[in-house]
Amino acid sequence: MAVSAASVPPVPNPYRMTGTFRLLVRGKNVNAETLLSTDYLNHFNEIAMLIEMAPSMPECLDDIRAWRPKTYAEHFHDSNFADRDLAILAYDNAPSQHREPFDRTIERMNEAVAAAVRELGAAIEAGAPERIEAVAQSAARRLHALIDVASGIINGHHAVIHQHQIDAILEGVEGAARPATTAG
Repeated sequence: MAVSAASVPPVPNPYRMTGTFRLLVRGKNVNAETLLSTDYLNHFNEIAMLIEMAPSMPECLDDIRAWRPKTYAEHFHDSNFADRDLAILAYDNAPSQHREPFDRTIERMNEAVAAAVRELGAAIEAGAPERIEAVAQSAARRLHALIDVASGIINGHHAVIHQHQIDAILEGVEGAARPATTAG
């Protein structure tokens, strides 16, 4: 699952039209500061929901395994989002102080999903209901924490979370700090 939002390099700074896109996205479902849209997170909310369903519906493992990462542009190309072309162009022109942490967070979410697929598959194939429950809860918790970080970035908040905290989320460490945000 190596495809990520970071697969598309940011437009070099001298060629970004950030100010123009900030005007164009007014009144759209794209944040005018960050030029990012929370609609992209629906892709991750979908897999989080499937993972949460796994304990009561182990047969959804095929749907979980069928889920694939999508780049930001792929998500919008495949969606019915009214302003999808604008969302893609805005993302391409997003300021690096928002785009870079966002892309890193998306990479982490893709890694978390890949780990969840492996772990859930093994638990389901072993026929261990209590293990399926534990894996699903842990994986969903990790994924929701990272979705919260991405949402904060999209909405112009600077995530107050350190690399070791992100690593702890990915490793499923209990008590890993939920990200706090500050207005950016």
